[in-house]
Amino acid sequence: MRDDLKTGFLKAADALRQAITAQSDEFHANPETGLLEHKTSAAMQRMLAKAGYSVESGVAGMETAFRAVLGTGAPSIALLAEMDALPGIGHGCGHNIAGMASVGAACALASVLPKPFDHGRVVVLGTPAEELGKGKVEMLKAGLFMGIDAAMMVHGSSRRTIVKHFLGLIRLNFTFLGRTSHASAYPEEGINALDAVIQTFNSINALRQQFASDIRVHGIVTDGGRAPNIIPERASAAFFVRAGSLPALYTIRDKAVKCAEGAALATGCRLVCEEEGEMNAPMKINMAFVEVYRGALAELGLKEDPQPPEAHVGSSDIGNVSQVVPTIHPHIPIREGINIHTREFADATVAPDGHRALMEGVNGLGLTVLDILFNPETLRRIKDGFRP
Repeated sequence: MRDDLKTGFLKAADALRQAITAQSDEFHANPETGLLEHKTSAAMQRMLAKAGYSVESGVAGMETAFRAVLGTGAPSIALLAEMDALPGIGHGCGHNIAGMASVGAACALASVLPKPFDHGRVVVLGTPAEELGKGKVEMLKAGLFMGIDAAMMVHGSSRRTIVKHFLGLIRLNFTFLGRTSHASAYPEEGINALDAVIQTFNSINALRQQFASDIRVHGIVTDGGRAPNIIPERASAAFFVRAGSLPALYTIRDKAVKCAEGAALATGCRLVCEEEGEMNAPMKINMAFVEVYRGALAELGLKEDPQPPEAHVGSSDIGNVSQVVPTIHPHIPIREGINIHTREFADATVAPDGHRALMEGVNGLGLTVLDILFNPETLRRIKDGFRP
């Protein structure tokens, strides 16, 4: 790859620094939750259109989702722009930074790529509702990742991490239906739905002795009855089940359902079991792709941080993308000692540390895109390292 492209990109990104960080700060000041990111999405689209991208809004049946394309031919490299905030605490997951890192990298790339650019495509996908586990899944179903050769984004964190694992996630809702009665005068006539909920928790807790280290199951009681002197005729619970592989995820899902079925049988209740939303798949790690981003960090004079002995692993809809397209999801360090989904993290995204992390993401993503676009061997290694 020509060094002048790298140098030109870094200069372009630096020239855009004020616009990029100011837009991220604006998103922080006006947070929008999943599928309601109207102002956020519109601002991203305006920046990309101004940079020369062809923008299509409202894709995949979601008003705030968009696709922006620059160039023609192959390969096609996708930058994923998240945008949703958390209820109550705003951008406690830092999607203002995650989204603007992709948009900022795309805008800086547009200023240095030859015009017209016919040796590949830079595709920015505006992916709403990550916190709902929905946006990228719907875009996959709509075919927006067809023809994409590699996908990437960054995410704010307390550490600089390139390899980011995510557990697969299935959301289960259990509703038990019994029969009401006076809890003191006629207890023998009731069928206690809350007993079934409690028994479900007890059975799942008993399973934990046999859980592999990457399995997580956690639940809450969503309906436990109305009054202590009324035997509940209806009670319900919601569970998240997670695992590090698809086979393990489906296995633990089935075991959790059997716990609920057993509780219904033991108490005489009827069970209604529902899976809420879409399954989020585990993250598939592509080490060849990881090495490309690691090389970009080296060019920026940066190294990964030492990782803690215990993994702190959640779930994300980017796992679904990684199952069909080579994908990376590096973490950029905002400030050590603060964790996502907190007000402290949200505030840090607009502090100098947050701005520095944002521009690290812009530069890391942009250099990685250039490496793939102009080095066919790089893309070959990434594809060779991918097993659908």
